[in-house]
Amino acid sequence: MKKTGILIIIQIVFLQLHAQRKYIPAIEPCACAVRVDSSFSTRCGYLLVPENRKKPNSSIIKLPFIVVESKSSAKRKDPVLFTSGGPGNSSLGWASGITHSTVINNRDCIAFEQRGTRYALPNLFGTELADAIKESYRNNLSKDSMILEGTKRYKKALQSKGIDLAGYNTDETVTDIHDLLKVLQIDSVNLFGGSYSGGLMMAVLQRDPSKVRSLVLDSPLPTFIPIDEDEPANFMQALTYLFQSCEKDSADQQLYGNLKEKFINYFNAIRYKTFSVSYQEKGTAQPRQIQYTKNELLQAVLDKLYDRSGIKDVPYMVTEIIKGHHEIYVRRVLDGIFNGYGPSGMRLSVYCADQTAYHDESVLKQLHKVYPFLSGFHINDVYREMCDCWQSPPIHPVTKQHFYSDKPALLADGVMDPACSPLYIDMIHHYMPNSQRLLFTKRSHMAFGIESARFIEQFLDKPYIKIVSDLPDVIAY
Repeated sequence: MKKTGILIIIQIVFLQLHAQRKYIPAIEPCACAVRVDSSFSTRCGYLLVPENRKKPNSSIIKLPFIVVESKSSAKRKDPVLFTSGGPGNSSLGWASGITHSTVINNRDCIAFEQRGTRYALPNLFGTELADAIKESYRNNLSKDSMILEGTKRYKKALQSKGIDLAGYNTDETVTDIHDLLKVLQIDSVNLFGGSYSGGLMMAVLQRDPSKVRSLVLDSPLPTFIPIDEDEPANFMQALTYLFQSCEKDSADQQLYGNLKEKFINYFNAIRYKTFSVSYQEKGTAQPRQIQYTKNELLQAVLDKLYDRSGIKDVPYMVTEIIKGHHEIYVRRVLDGIFNGYGPSGMRLSVYCADQTAYHDESVLKQLHKVYPFLSGFHINDVYREMCDCWQSPPIHPVTKQHFYSDKPALLADGVMDPACSPLYIDMIHHYMPNSQRLLFTKRSHMAFGIESARFIEQFLDKPYIKIVSDLPDVIAY
């Protein structure tokens, strides 16, 4: 090849790379999407960034944020930046809630809406998948087949709007957050996230730690954890702790003694059984006979574990299910489904790119040998077969790797977390030795509450000073 030909190729490659990177993140003022206490000064706007930074002519998307200013005249210059978990949950409601917390006493607080979520333009919401799930229940069709059909319809509907689904993943959101820090001219920030966004905030740190002062992570899912390979075991770990606590505290040993063994034996016994319930969907004239299996019963138990006020009722609920008293619990699951249940497009895109692209199906098979009654029960509402339809390109392998950091972090979890095991905060501590942990012994996923604000405030003010808990249900270590 002649020298001029090589130079032309090099020039083309350079121009392509330059085009991919040639964008300037900007802010467009807008009205606040959620109401914030009017006694606080706020600043609301859209962050304008490419939908897919890998494509030179990508569309520009708008990601809203709300800055809630602290009233303190001596406030610190390192704000708290929050974004929600899911993936796919909206973040802006936090801006309203934080005005009732002491966390805002000394710092401005920023809520940032991730791409594809509720108030973002565009968002990745549609009814196609939820409608297919409802159809499967109404007509007693194969749930898995209809979910795949709904996934295909959903993808087609979003793409028909011109949405580039390949642009919705953790790597892009990490860059969004760094762009936001840049345009807001923030040199030092405290990152606050929970569940999926706990791992997201760790990925922000991993990419560029220079502006990160500290992290507050509630029930975090580190990016290096293959959650599909863990979640059945996490679910059983949470139940085991709850059953053991109940057996220890209960005077009725006949009812609550050996409850874990009874639970396992019962669900093994009904693995292949189909039941039916008369259920009338809201807005319809007649009830239908709807078929259900162990999966709906397991879902009812799982849902209750996520209910902070309802965890205490799980042991009794299990004893009732074992007696065959299913109806009340199945109805609750069906109510959730017919009220619009279904993962968002953002959840599908992120989960498929972050998790399913990297997990090992052989490990799941091992898990189902240990817990055969969980086989066929999708603890997560996004799984391999759906992702085979969605076809999200995987995030960069580096994002999936563990990394070491000396940044201070406050890590929290509930001992009965059925999704993100408390083991994860111990693993993060291994890689972040300046972190501190709070274990809530009577809570599950997303353990922080109103009483936790003082721990967060104390940590943010002096992140290297050891926190001491005076609450009997919170262990600091």
